[in-house]
Amino acid sequence: MAKIVCVLYDDPAAGYPSSYARDGIPSIERYPDGQTAPSPKSIDFTPGTLLGSVSGELGLRDFLEKQGHTLVVISDKEAALDRELPDTDVVISQPFWPAYLTAERIAKAPKLKLAVTAGIGSDHVDLDAAIDAGMTVAEVTYSNSISVAEHVVMMILGLVRNYLPSYQVVVDGGWNIADCVARSYDLEGMHVGTVAAGRIGTAVLRRLAPFDVKLHYTDRHRLPESVERELGLTFHPSAAGMVPHCDVVTINAPLHPETEGLFGDDLLGSMRRGTYLINTARAKIADRDAIVRALESGQLAGYAGDVWYPQPAPADHPWRTMPHHGMTPHISGSSLSAQTRYAAGTREILESWLSGTPIRDEYLIVDGGRLAGAGAHAYSTAVQATV
Repeated sequence: MAKIVCVLYDDPAAGYPSSYARDGIPSIERYPDGQTAPSPKSIDFTPGTLLGSVSGELGLRDFLEKQGHTLVVISDKEAALDRELPDTDVVISQPFWPAYLTAERIAKAPKLKLAVTAGIGSDHVDLDAAIDAGMTVAEVTYSNSISVAEHVVMMILGLVRNYLPSYQVVVDGGWNIADCVARSYDLEGMHVGTVAAGRIGTAVLRRLAPFDVKLHYTDRHRLPESVERELGLTFHPSAAGMVPHCDVVTINAPLHPETEGLFGDDLLGSMRRGTYLINTARAKIADRDAIVRALESGQLAGYAGDVWYPQPAPADHPWRTMPHHGMTPHISGSSLSAQTRYAAGTREILESWLSGTPIRDEYLIVDGGRLAGAGAHAYSTAVQATV
């Protein structure tokens, strides 16, 4: 029997009920590119519930305990995780509350065979160490791609239209129209570019096209000519070649050594003065202090994202207080709709692993001592991801 440790965020501090379920949430049978979505119909939870918190347990307890497995659910990613690791077979966590599986932790967990990301993005796992240890690393690819893409579009509009400061004027009892519109523009006609055009990046491009913007992208894998023609895309071989042409840049790339620190002083300095930067990918793709400097100097007109390093971010993190930001805690991919999908996908991965049947190729990041599936597509075989 297996021991599964699930690291999840705490329940609502305000004591809200664990569910804000609607009469029903839309059922998705297939993802946009045709892949079958995991079905929640036979799962032991109600779609629309707060599955990602400690009390929600990703809906896994009954399923696992009926088979004799042990489920340990914790929110402490440090001391409690370290105590549990030596006899743990599986660790599950979310990108929004990642269990950082460093090489040192993996070395102290001789039984650890599977790391599952309930969501998308496995950079909290040292993939080199996982490969060396013969582990499998999997994530619920596709599960919240659209959730994140919607968040990106919301953040772009929020910055460009100066929504958050204008909302605050209302909260503060004011009616300062000039102050509200002094930094407000139309998105129409702007040049918008995405760094990476995978599932999320392409979904962002599709959602922005109706705004009559001029769309740009850069990616290791060029999109089909038919997609470029349909969306009116301009391809650039590199981020450095793309960003000088853009008024808005959105980052939708995985974190690895080739992208870590990419948006530092040099790249930010090459952008048009007054560009907006959106980052829902990973915080370390942007240099923390360079972002602050660019906002303070006016080189960036705004920065919005919901990824931080570390997570949760400390109270004194400079991104909390820098000017013209639209930061959120890491929530873009954790809507109640998305939680339904990644909880169902997590169970599907566990069902496959526990029964000894193959895990879906699109869920795999590392398998059999090598990058596999989605991991082989997202990461260079010569360069592994870093924590």
